[in-house]
Amino acid sequence: MLDTLIHSLWFAPLVACMVIVTVHSYLGLHVLAREVIFVDLSLAQVAALGSTVAIFFGAEPDSSRAFVYSLTFTTLGAAVFALTRTTHGKGRVPQEAIIGIVYVVASAAALLVADRSPRGGEAIKDILVGSLLWVGWPAIGRLAVVYLIVGVFHWILRHRFLRISFESEAVEREGWKLRLWDFWFYLSFGVVITFSVPIVGVLLVFSFLVVPAAIAFQFTRDWRYLATISWVAGVAASAGGLWASFRYDLPTGPLIVCAFGALLLGSMLLGRRVQSVTA
Repeated sequence: MLDTLIHSLWFAPLVACMVIVTVHSYLGLHVLAREVIFVDLSLAQVAALGSTVAIFFGAEPDSSRAFVYSLTFTTLGAAVFALTRTTHGKGRVPQEAIIGIVYVVASAAALLVADRSPRGGEAIKDILVGSLLWVGWPAIGRLAVVYLIVGVFHWILRHRFLRISFESEAVEREGWKLRLWDFWFYLSFGVVITFSVPIVGVLLVFSFLVVPAAIAFQFTRDWRYLATISWVAGVAASAGGLWASFRYDLPTGPLIVCAFGALLLGSMLLGRRVQSVTA
């Protein structure tokens, strides 16, 4: 009876994690290939700032108005990252520095706005940790529809996005309008984050994006296999963290993050073992 209850409680959060990992793990491959590791964290914080501003002006945290604010701020962030793209060896300031600055400024601005909002403290906490345990099927359905649209968008433009991420020097020599394509990439990236932050929070968004991709890169550089390995790793870590959380009554978000860390460590050890055997 207890096992049945546990499974019924964590089934919806598990499905939500599987949906989120589907797109996040793929986008994470682009993030690592472009070497803009903290862009997800920065865009997530920009989206959080938008939600905080909406709450300051009287919107409910989960309302359409809050979503519009969040998406608007994320679009501006995508434009900033596209415009500040640096070509190889020509940028005075590395783009990763710009990304870090945006994150810090957005975090500070969110704290300032929250300080003047009646529910600001609660909003900041929800943004950081999300509400994964309380996610409902309607929210999962909306998430799946949005991610499907973003997935189709990336599938149609996959050759351009993959070349820009994995062959950036070649496409620069060919004269591609990289800033324009970067804007569309970061905008789609921002849409994904805008929907995922309210559910899993800023910290888990970073884990979902970066860690599965990092695990996949331990074993291959072929993008055809990277996406599969990344998704499997994300689902395994999510399922393990959720199960342990319910089984031992521990905080869900931190436990999933630790599960990701443990899986990454195991993959690094296994990857080195495989390399030593095949060398």
